[in-house]
Amino acid sequence: MSMAHSIELRVPFLDKEVMRVGEEIGTEQKIANGTTKYILRKTAEQKLPEEWYKRKKKGFPVPIKHWFREEKYYNFVKDYFNKPYVAEFFEEEKINKILDEHYNGISNNARKIYTILVFLVWYERYFIKES
Repeated sequence: MSMAHSIELRVPFLDKEVMRVGEEIGTEQKIANGTTKYILRKTAEQKLPEEWYKRKKKGFPVPIKHWFREEKYYNFVKDYFNKPYVAEFFEEEKINKILDEHYNGISNNARKIYTILVFLVWYERYFIKES
């Protein structure tokens, strides 16, 4: 996803020389005392502040929790959740309830909504529009 949207997250690790060195590093240097990326973190100590090289992995957080509570995104998802083909895979009443409860702040269903939405967008693109 990052490359598809011009977010170059791991480009340094694609370098052939970096890859060659990484292949030669043993497991005991990659994970030590429960610390992942051990050798990378030890190397980073020389150049980065402590709060950077010791922090836990965060991934690439996207504020979908907040987006799905905005009317325009709620309506976008609602449209997908009520398309004719949805009933083949989901109980429409239940997924709309998940969406509504999230939108109204009753519960945080962002991950569930996102997972269902991505499936429906994919299905429509590859099985409805290309048929």
